[in-house]
Amino acid sequence: MTTFCQMENSKYASHLADSLGGDEYGMKAYILVMLKTGSNKIENKKILDSLFRGHMENIGRLASTGKLVVAGPLGKNDKTYRGIFILNVKTIEEASTLLETDPTIKEKVLEAEIFKWYGSAALPMYLPFHEKIEKKKM
Repeated sequence: MTTFCQMENSKYASHLADSLGGDEYGMKAYILVMLKTGSNKIENKKILDSLFRGHMENIGRLASTGKLVVAGPLGKNDKTYRGIFILNVKTIEEASTLLETDPTIKEKVLEAEIFKWYGSAALPMYLPFHEKIEKKKM
């Protein structure tokens, strides 16, 4: 019979855990968004470029407000998945409202599949560190 015992973490920083909203395991709820190719196939490159420029600007805006903690594209796949967002919000409804501010989603160039997700409460610290290691801005 195998038994598992939980041990106290000697490196635990309660003030940091509290500031990030972490539970006793250092975790919290987020919303995971899977972006996939949408139903609107826009052929006009100028319009498409404008929508994706707005998409990138919106990512920057959501990140600067702390609502978006992870974003990135996916490699080619047979599921038509294009990228992910992890949103620092509690409800799918709040996430849906934020997603409507993205012009590519609003125009159905991209569509979102939305899931509740449980991950490290430290995720919001990811982007401030990323700024310190990116040599060129996208």
